[in-house]
Amino acid sequence: MRFALSFRRTAYALSPVLVIGWSRASAQQSSLSGGDLAARIDRIFAWYTPDRPGCGVGLAKNGRPLYIRAYGASNLEYRVPNSDSTVFESGSVAKQFTASAILALQADGKLSLDDDIRKYLPEVPSFGGQKITIRHLLTHTSGLRDQWGLLGIEGRGPGTQVHSALTTLDLMAHQKMLNFPPGSRYLYSNTGYALAGLIVQRVSGKSLDAFMQERFFRPLGMTHTQWRDDYTKVVPNRATAYSGTDGAYHQDMPFTNMIGNGGVLSTMGDLMIWNENLDNPRVGGADYARAIQTSMTLTSGRKIPYALGLINGSFDGVREVAHDGSTAGYRTFLARYPDQHVSVAIWCNYAGAEPASLGHQVASLVLTKPAPVAHQASTDRVDVPASAIAQWAGTYRDDFTNQTIVLRATSSALTAPSGRGTAQWLPRGDARFSSPQGDAEFSRADGKRSFVLVRAGADTSRFVEVPPAASPVPNRDYVGTYVSDELDVQLIVAERDGKLVLRRRPADELELRPAYRDDFQASGGLGSLLFARDARGAVTGFSIYAGRVLDVRFSRVK
Repeated sequence: MRFALSFRRTAYALSPVLVIGWSRASAQQSSLSGGDLAARIDRIFAWYTPDRPGCGVGLAKNGRPLYIRAYGASNLEYRVPNSDSTVFESGSVAKQFTASAILALQADGKLSLDDDIRKYLPEVPSFGGQKITIRHLLTHTSGLRDQWGLLGIEGRGPGTQVHSALTTLDLMAHQKMLNFPPGSRYLYSNTGYALAGLIVQRVSGKSLDAFMQERFFRPLGMTHTQWRDDYTKVVPNRATAYSGTDGAYHQDMPFTNMIGNGGVLSTMGDLMIWNENLDNPRVGGADYARAIQTSMTLTSGRKIPYALGLINGSFDGVREVAHDGSTAGYRTFLARYPDQHVSVAIWCNYAGAEPASLGHQVASLVLTKPAPVAHQASTDRVDVPASAIAQWAGTYRDDFTNQTIVLRATSSALTAPSGRGTAQWLPRGDARFSSPQGDAEFSRADGKRSFVLVRAGADTSRFVEVPPAASPVPNRDYVGTYVSDELDVQLIVAERDGKLVLRRRPADELELRPAYRDDFQASGGLGSLLFARDARGAVTGFSIYAGRVLDVRFSRVK
């Protein structure tokens, strides 16, 4: 049974529903008909009505599109609906496209993934002779600090000015330290892909867009795909991105020329072609498809899920190769389930969308999943005395990222702040707890408490007890002017209404909230400031920790 191209009217515009070459044998064992499949996908996206921004959806199996449609508005001002020809922006889904360009140049013999990046980017410092390879850039294991975190400290983040990959290169040219030795850890960093895009340009002598058009997009027939290397360029059928809620939407566009780490414009139909080429690589060949999906191995020997712009994982027991993305108000998810030859793309022009969740709902309609394992009696909670729980209450710091967790004790569990609520850490023994973040095992040595948190994928973090913040905080110790020899910004710590604030020209003022002794959380997403003291106890400077940016040091000048 096959279905021809059909169309369905919305409340005010024509919105296409595309079902091509679908057969009952292609779908899940639940024997969904084409109409049933369309109806169930429509229900998943029922919230994205014509008066709201929405999403494009692509679903394919065995190399054939099953369903391509879009929901919601492409432009609210002109009441233009999203359609199957709407162009959305990729966010970090673009990283696999940059990695593909690098692999094509390697196949040409013009570079190697294991080349030192200074061969092509001599502006990057040596950091004491530490080799950073192109492979490190593409697997987030370079140790280079994230460009957006650094620009955020300077007050030059997205939306404040127009950035390009040369902005990133200039930032890196002034760095003195890495987050960690190259290859030793994984920490997501957009810097690596911005620099990789520059390498493509310098080696090929062409723009990233021109190179990808020649090597991948045109040969594959991806006629609606391009890099957004000039944000002022007119792009037919491009969806406007939005943030906000009903009745209070705001345009939220990426006014930037930064590409490599993001910046691909595409349609759902083109993305189904791209994914199919990874399953059956008629462009690039089998070596390319294998390489881009090969997970990175750290110097410790541990293999991480991240490959080259793709993440190897699973969904409900089915192997998944995927990546998500966000930029301004765009949210995206592109996934393949190679063992069942299924592809899903969900690209949205609304910052409040959750495309990975939507994509998994769509994929579930056609995936055959393994039978669930019989649920055994829960061992998450073990009855232990309240005193055994209370002994671990306190403030702990990740000695790598400076993340702080404050644990409080109840009679039956530890609790920690989580979003706007509280997360329970359930006892599994006198010193072992299970939490939403992972499993924690506590210990005590030399009078100091600590715990190791084991997250999904065997990723571990060590948290060490730190002294609580002084009460009241001695503000006079911290007030002063601070500068960094890595960033072009001067930060002033001042006192206002009995509280500390951080001031940055031209008119930023961020509240500093005490986390533990000599450590403060800055409002506005800047991160945490950990102050340093000399032998006499005088404050001499601070380090900023901001997620993907670690230990950026500022010295006190007055």
